[in-house]
Amino acid sequence: MDQGESPLNAEPDQANVVVQPPILWVLLVAAGYGLGFLAPLPFLPLTFPAVWAGVAVWLAGFALAAVAIAQFRRAGTEVQTHTPTANIVETGIFAWLRNPIYVGAHIGIVGVAIALDSGWILASLAPFYLVIRYGVVAREEVYLERKFGHAYLAYKAKVRRWI
Repeated sequence: MDQGESPLNAEPDQANVVVQPPILWVLLVAAGYGLGFLAPLPFLPLTFPAVWAGVAVWLAGFALAAVAIAQFRRAGTEVQTHTPTANIVETGIFAWLRNPIYVGAHIGIVGVAIALDSGWILASLAPFYLVIRYGVVAREEVYLERKFGHAYLAYKAKVRRWI
């Protein structure tokens, strides 16, 4: 910190997101589940193997997120949005997607919605996307640009945010 810079004016070394993504995920899935008790909203044919298909989709989302989390840890950087980021991870799944953990979380919501045949849980994708996109990812991008400058801008220019 420069001599003239006050600690009150210093930018925090974190993304300052509006909500921790796992908490948002659980709250929205729980809200959809609860709404399903009040007013069921099935969306699948009765003969569809919903539980098996839903578990398979959820596992795919979980696996994507788990691979990305493992890559973060191997690179020596934190997964939690409220802690400083040490490195930009550009290899493995991060060579194709900038946000594979969030993509995995979206896929996970679809899997739970299928497994429980709940249109309400499926509908929770909309608020989940909006909060993640504007309250989490947008703030992470500002933070990473501030912290890593050109290196992050170059990464951002070559790798898609989503799929």
